[in-house]
Amino acid sequence: MHADAAALKPTDTTARGIDAPDLRVFVFALFFIFGGITSLNDVIIPKLKELFTLSYAQAMLVQSAFFAAYFIISIPAAAIVRRAGYMRTAAFGLLTIMVGCLLFIPASRSSLFSVFLIAVFVLAAGITIVQVVANPLISLLGPPETAHSRLTFGQAFNSLGTTIFPYVGSILILGSLATVDPATLTGAALDAYRTQETHVVVRTYLGLAVVLLVVAAVIWLRRNRLKEEHATQTSIFHAFDLMKRPRFGFGALSIFLYVGAEVAIGSLIVNYLMLSDVMGLGEQAAGKHVAFYWGGALIGRFIGAFLLRVFSPGKVLATAALGSITLILVSINSIGAVAGWALLAVGLMNSIMFPTIFSLACEGLGKRAAEGSGILCVAIVGGAIIPPLTGHIADLTSLQFALTLPAVCYGIIAAFGLYARKPAHT
Repeated sequence: MHADAAALKPTDTTARGIDAPDLRVFVFALFFIFGGITSLNDVIIPKLKELFTLSYAQAMLVQSAFFAAYFIISIPAAAIVRRAGYMRTAAFGLLTIMVGCLLFIPASRSSLFSVFLIAVFVLAAGITIVQVVANPLISLLGPPETAHSRLTFGQAFNSLGTTIFPYVGSILILGSLATVDPATLTGAALDAYRTQETHVVVRTYLGLAVVLLVVAAVIWLRRNRLKEEHATQTSIFHAFDLMKRPRFGFGALSIFLYVGAEVAIGSLIVNYLMLSDVMGLGEQAAGKHVAFYWGGALIGRFIGAFLLRVFSPGKVLATAALGSITLILVSINSIGAVAGWALLAVGLMNSIMFPTIFSLACEGLGKRAAEGSGILCVAIVGGAIIPPLTGHIADLTSLQFALTLPAVCYGIIAAFGLYARKPAHT
């Protein structure tokens, strides 16, 4: 998923192959945590849509608030890493996520959707900080020759989180939906109903806050285990001139479109599976099915790791993107279980897309690869833009037709795969 993607690698702070198994355990925990919390958006969106009687476009503002943090926070997060180091920044990021979780308390009491969006943004800001730290940090915690295997293992934990959290979250959050239709309530009765029903969301995020506090404390106690050296300071904003390079610019666009398409589909799956002409599931049952979408990404990552060794990465990317388009077309032109499972299977196609786009875009950058990774991190803001556009189309037409927008995104990604099928010149 997009949650394992923010591989911003600060160039100012370096370490040399630290052999610290205990620290690796905590970094793997970071991958699991931020992947899982990100995927919980797919569960709280239908909950908030029902409680606040939102349109699809309005409900998608949850993803806009979440992924806007990548655009706003990524570069400042890199500056924090430069000043404070990896471990202190990781602890700070976890505490920021915890604050975002705690903000769900006043959001529930206010009965205002806008306050929930503020809580989601703060939570996402913390996740962005943690992601800025996690990928380069796990690369440093061990011999350089095994860095790739550690990254792959860490990303597997990310996918494990995105698979487990929606299933558990659907039980905790969607399982308690009342039979009252909020559209029939007004005034104080509506506010009281919203406050009561959002308590289940609050309890879920309070539990997460406690876990985050414990993990942050453990990492803080080990903040001096990693010896870091500070190199010459350079302005990271200089990295934006990389967009002038066609291959990199096309890759950044593909990251933007990929995250947007992936998040849009994941956010709409619950409502899509509830449609009578699709699978007609209840909210809790549909929420549990989200695990298959993200679980497909987990399985596909291992399959893709083999395929990428045998075939050209660009051709594998193009094939996966075309596979996504095919599955979407099958889904929107079918009914029943075929329509539902075809859309869920898009998760399998998504599995190799981000890391492949990322590596293809950064080919040939040489010493500027770290700067390029920062720009690609910012491009994750596609998750804030494509989903509400998809929701707006759904409001004007239908959920099925709205899925043509993600299909168009995958079409452009397929074009990038073919464009980048040959190695870049250094």
